[in-house]
Amino acid sequence: MRSIEKKKAVILFSGGLDSTTVLAIVQEAGYSCHCLSFQYGQKQTVELEKAARLAKESKVSKHLILNLDLDKIGGSALTDAIEVPKDRDTDDDSIPITYVPARNTIFLSHAVAWAEVLGARDIFIGVNAVDYSGYPDCRPEFLEAFSTMANLGTKAGVSGKDGFIIHAPLLRMSKAEIVAEGMRLGVDYAKTHSCYDPVADKACGRCDACLLRLQGFRDAGLTDPADYISSS
Repeated sequence: MRSIEKKKAVILFSGGLDSTTVLAIVQEAGYSCHCLSFQYGQKQTVELEKAARLAKESKVSKHLILNLDLDKIGGSALTDAIEVPKDRDTDDDSIPITYVPARNTIFLSHAVAWAEVLGARDIFIGVNAVDYSGYPDCRPEFLEAFSTMANLGTKAGVSGKDGFIIHAPLLRMSKAEIVAEGMRLGVDYAKTHSCYDPVADKACGRCDACLLRLQGFRDAGLTDPADYISSS
């Protein structure tokens, strides 16, 4: 009997808590998963190493790592010789210096290009508008606008019966809800990495990403299995 080909999906995949949870969600939904990661000039590459390992262990259809030189543009503590803020008030709604200019616009544009070549219409991203660091490209209005742009500016968008769909399954979830969903799906969070400023492969426990992650596990009634220098 001829097997039915799975629908293809492109997943923006960093190897962090959110994108790894998204991968598990997409796999449960039965898609053929094509993971897209970026070496964009970020100072730390631990997360990217985790992404490669997780993609292999998850037996995704393809894991593509693209090289971008966003560090030549600069403007972020993640790419420049700028100190990553520590112990920042997570209720502060100002845009932090860890914001990378237009990063999700750039990443999603590459995801759309790959999806068009693959003949895929479903693109998944792990952005979250509830427990997040104040980035403008994590908001629902950004995703809606990008989806419109993608379908206006591509051959597949203007000539196909079905346009691209930008899925953000974590968008309205708290970090605790994301952790709980990942646990239900069997995600091993010890293998993920979220820290902006690690020492070797240990998370600092004090940057925005660490603070939000740790609080999410606490709110879920769980202990974060990641390796921290400090998690007080």
